[in-house]
Amino acid sequence: MNFLHWGGKRPADNRPIGDRVYVSIPSDQKDTHLSTSPICPKCQYEYTYEEGAEFVCPDCGHRWSAVAQAAPIEEGFVVRDANGNVLANGDAVVLIKELKVKGAPMPLKAGTKVKNIRLVDSDHNIDCKIDGFGAMALKSEFVRKA
Repeated sequence: MNFLHWGGKRPADNRPIGDRVYVSIPSDQKDTHLSTSPICPKCQYEYTYEEGAEFVCPDCGHRWSAVAQAAPIEEGFVVRDANGNVLANGDAVVLIKELKVKGAPMPLKAGTKVKNIRLVDSDHNIDCKIDGFGAMALKSEFVRKA
């Protein structure tokens, strides 16, 4: 069985060593034939191949259509909760994790319902008022839609 070695140390005369054959490839031709195949969406393996009307990953065996499937395009600013649901201004959400608040004597408990949220484009992308705590900025990864 012969293997093609793409780089590293090789004998000067390209002679076989064991079961490997070392072939020198010009640097401008390395990896050029592999650039047309997409990366496997399941395991991120880069050396996939086309078989008929689909691509195949030799590493994990995943098969997917060679025809580009258009993902739905979401326009504007989109905020998603921990479960992937799209949030909107005025929604009610529930905390999924106990959150410690700086300067507060006790944390916000998991399961606390927050009504009438406002979405903002920042690191903490939910502005709201929580009964007993007042105005608060939350990250959407710690809430789910109620």
